[in-house]
Amino acid sequence: MIDRKDPLSVVRQARLLDISRGSVYYRPRPTSEADLALMQRMGIQALCPQPGTSERNPQHKVYPYLLRKVAIRRANQVWALDTTYIRMARGFVYLRAVVDLASRRALAHKVAITLEACHACEVIEQAFARFGVPEIVNTDQGGQFTAEDFTEAVLSRGCRLSMDGKGAWRDNVFVERLWRTIKYEQVYLRA
Repeated sequence: MIDRKDPLSVVRQARLLDISRGSVYYRPRPTSEADLALMQRMGIQALCPQPGTSERNPQHKVYPYLLRKVAIRRANQVWALDTTYIRMARGFVYLRAVVDLASRRALAHKVAITLEACHACEVIEQAFARFGVPEIVNTDQGGQFTAEDFTEAVLSRGCRLSMDGKGAWRDNVFVERLWRTIKYEQVYLRA
């Protein structure tokens, strides 16, 4: 994008392209093998999803995202449902929760050792039994949420089903914040 041989200065080109001049001059350096070995020995690793809790099944129907430009103002208007994992000595344990987006309250939760749709059905049924039925239930496109058992459990109650876009973590940010709090303030401190 930036042409250093152009008569226009690099400063002016960066301003016209609306990019930081620092990004023009900075050249990333790869991490050295010694640093990588030290990081591995110290147990330092990237914070990113590992086992793929949101892989969708291509045979399942994906519902549209309904929350764009929706003002969420009251309880039981929109619930968000999500799954995360905690690494154990052998495998993973999966946590599921239903959060009311207006109050940010966790309505129901479940711990399981598999990602099957039956666990997502159980947690949403638990929330329905305790708090009634919301207008919209928002999830990601994970296979447990696109499975017919789960979609039927939501749609049969008269709720509309909304699904986040692929890789759109911001759509479920309040549940993601709950996972971060649980992991960093409870699980990792007491591992």
